Formats: sequence, structure tokens, C-alpha cells
Amino acid sequence: MKLESLRVELRPRSPWEAVELGTALVRRNAAAIWIPWLLLVVPVFVAINLAALAVDRIWIAWLAMWWLKPLFDRIPLFVLSRAVFGEAPTKRQTLAAQRGWGWRAMRGHLLWRRISLVRALSLPVDLLEGADAARLRERRRVLGDAVRGQGMLLTVTCLLFVVALSLSMLSLVMLFVPWEFLSESMRATWSLLTVQPPPWAQFALHAVVWIATSVIEPFYVGAGFGLYLNRRTRIEAWDVEIALRRMRTRLTTTATALLLAIGMVSLLPLPSQAAAARVQAAQDEGGRKLRSQPSPAAYEGADVVGVDEVFGEAWVDDADFAEAVEQAYRDPLLRPKRTESHWRKRDQEKRQPPKALPFPWLAKAIAFVGEFGLWLLLGGLLVLLAATAKRWLPWLRAGLADRSEPAPVDVADAALPDVLPEDIAAAARRLWREGRPRRALALLYRASVEAMARRADVTLVPGATESECLRASRRMPDPADRDAFARIVRVWQYAAYARRLPDEAEFDAMLGTLAQRFGWAR
Repeated sequence: MKLESLRVELRPRSPWEAVELGTALVRRNAAAIWIPWLLLVVPVFVAINLAALAVDRIWIAWLAMWWLKPLFDRIPLFVLSRAVFGEAPTKRQTLAAQRGWGWRAMRGHLLWRRISLVRALSLPVDLLEGADAARLRERRRVLGDAVRGQGMLLTVTCLLFVVALSLSMLSLVMLFVPWEFLSESMRATWSLLTVQPPPWAQFALHAVVWIATSVIEPFYVGAGFGLYLNRRTRIEAWDVEIALRRMRTRLTTTATALLLAIGMVSLLPLPSQAAAARVQAAQDEGGRKLRSQPSPAAYEGADVVGVDEVFGEAWVDDADFAEAVEQAYRDPLLRPKRTESHWRKRDQEKRQPPKALPFPWLAKAIAFVGEFGLWLLLGGLLVLLAATAKRWLPWLRAGLADRSEPAPVDVADAALPDVLPEDIAAAARRLWREGRPRRALALLYRASVEAMARRADVTLVPGATESECLRASRRMPDPADRDAFARIVRVWQYAAYARRLPDEAEFDAMLGTLAQRFGWAR
């Protein structure tokens, strides 16, 4: 691991500062993360949902996408682990790495550790360190125990962000509904999503949830990666190691320059040698005597002067080395400093509490009320109820006597003759005008079920429920027929079980639609 190539400033941080560092890394490498994420997740999401809708089990798609989330989390972790030590990988490199990177560690994350609340912290340990099982277990314990609480809180917080973002996107649709239709639109939307929702509604709801998940999940992985970096910095002293490496680099540069200077000076001729050469040349040319040659003392003095002039004080005391050491000690990464401020009362020593209260009996009374106040209040209420029992007890008995049990839901209106009337629309309208709306709705429901069975070419079992009829109606080729049948089923359910009847205008409109769709109009 090349610590000197780190692109972030390593220092001991608090857990929440480490979380912020991880989210900042995600924001910095957003394109390198989300583009491969969408290229991988979207095809898998569409394929799984289409397969689940084909077997009419949308819950399988929800479970499968949730279960495969650790596989998708490898994308942001791969990008961040490379970007923090150099340049971020390209989209092609990220997608190519998903074919073989981290599959050994995925067995645990897809099986017994899938429901772990500290998955964001354990995922970097398993995918980036690559040790054996025993070593990884020990590393997870060492790195994760100190920040387990923050890891759990991070998981819960990100889950709440996903829920809030999903509800926000669903609520955004209601902004386009006029105010006067808002209540009915919300009721219809809730009924659409909860009472036999059509396939497109199930797919849209799952897509909204996964859009929110795709926004939050990379930040969740990045925050866990920030916690992982911070724990390794604290335990393995990465910041100190980086400072020592930088100091070694500076000292190496200074020593190299000093050695070059010494080498260049050693090549220069000393003053004594230059004087001797001049004397020898004079003897050869002019035949001068030896007495004209300078004395050895003169040579020695010239030699001493030359050394002082060349090397100076640097030969005795290396100032560059001392400056490098002092600069290393001034490095904020090696000796960090921080300023803390606290609130204190002014004149704290002058303001002393009183030694004793002036009225001890008052303090005891207040303490007694504070300790047993609720019990005293409850006792007072019971005494008050007992004193006024003559006033409220007869009224309570009369209310209980007049209160009758709600009449059971009577669905016998659906028990119509085996042979339906020829003019179903006219018969239903006549029952409605005679004051028998439930029987009119029962007639429409019964006739709609038979018409649906013929058009869908299905055979319903005796006593088929509304849900079974709705599932069978999906085989009708015309979407308008399916919508009309679903509408009469909902109206009948509201009337039979909730005692909510439509008004006359709604009844006439529904009757006209059914008569037109199922051929009852004459």
C-alpha cells in the first residue's frame, strides 16, 4: 500500500468526521460511481421485476433486489478504494472488475451477514484486505468494535433517508392535482396501491423505492469506507508514517545537496599548492634561489585561510540539517494542535449556594409532593369519581344499554336467481329507484362476473372471491374491459363490507360504462 500517494489528509478524526470524509469522497467521484451503478443495476432490476410479474409474485422482486444489494455495493467501494490512492478508475474498468472482484467475500455478505447493521464497515475489511477467514474475523473485531454504535446508527439513518426520499417522490405526484380533487385522488391512489394493484403500479412503486436506494446507497458505502480509513489511521498511525516519510524525503534532498557541494570544493586547488607551483615555475625560468621560496609557515597560514574561506561555519555546524529538523517538528500532521472552548460562570467562586434553606419544612413538603405527586393526583381523581358517581353512573348505564351491536354485513343481496334478466341495465336501474341500491349493485356485480368469465375464457370455482375474480380478469384482452370490471368490484366491496354506497350520478355513470363494455345497452 503506497501511503505517500494518498489523495486525502490523514489524521485522527471523530467517527462522524470520518463519515463526512467518506461522503465527500463519493461526491468528488460521483460520475465514476453512479454511471457504472446504473449500467449494472438497471438491467438487473428490469429482468428481476419482469420475471416476478410473469409469475404474479412481485414480492420476489423486492426480496431479490434487497438481497443482492451487497453485490451492487462493490461498485462504489471499488471506485473509492482506487481513487483515494490515485486516479479514479474508468467506467469500463469498474464494470470489468465486478466479474471477479470480491466474490469470495460475498458468500458471507449474502448469507449469514446479510442482515448485519454494520455492513458498511465490514465490507471494506473483507474486500480490500484479502486475508484468510480467521484473520478477517479478527480484523473485523479490531476495526469495528470501537465504532459499532456509529455503524448501526449510520445504517438506520440511511434507511430513513430512503423512506423519506421514496415518500417525497410519491407525494410529488400530488402537486399536479388540483386542490379540490386532492382528497379523492389520494384515496384513489391508496386504493390503487393496496387493493389488487395492477402490474404497472407494482413496478412503478418498486422503481421509486430503488431510485431512492440508488441515491443513498453509494453514500452509505462511502461513509463506511471513511470509518474504515479512520480506524486504520488511529490503530496503525498512518498519519505519523506519512510525516516520517516526508521528513526522510526532505533530509535526503538536503544531504544530497551538501555532498555535491563538498565534492565540488574538493576539486579546487588549495592556496599552498598554488603558491608552491608558482615558486617552482620561477626557479625554472629565472634561476632564482631557494631563499625566494615562501617559508612553510606561509604555506600553512595560507592553507588555514583557504579552508575557512571555503567551508566557513557550515563545516562545523550543519544549519540546513537543523532547519529541516525544526521544520519537521513544526509539521501540523506530526504535532497537531486544536483549540477547545468551554462555557464557565463568571465569578464562580464568589457565588456559593446557601448552606441551609431558611424553611426546612417547606423543602420537605416540596420533596414529598415531587415524589408522591402522581399518586396523590390519582387518589384525588378516584375520590372525585366516587363522590360524583350518582351523576355519571346512570348516564353511563343508559349509554351502554342503548348501544347496540352493529348489524352483520348482509351479503345476501348477491344471492340472485340463477338466470339473470335479459335487460340487466334496466333491471339494475329499477332496483336503484325502488330504494334497493345494494341489490342493484349485486346484480351488476353478478352480471359483470359472468361477462368477464366469457371474455377471459375462464371457469370460476363456486364461491369465488372478489380477489380471484380480479386475477381472472387480467386475461381479458381489452384494458378498458379490465378497468371497468375492477371499478364495479371496488364499488361492490365498499357497499357490501363498508356500507359506502355511490351517489346516483356515480351509479348512472358506472352503469353506462358497464352496459357499453359488456353489451347490455339496448
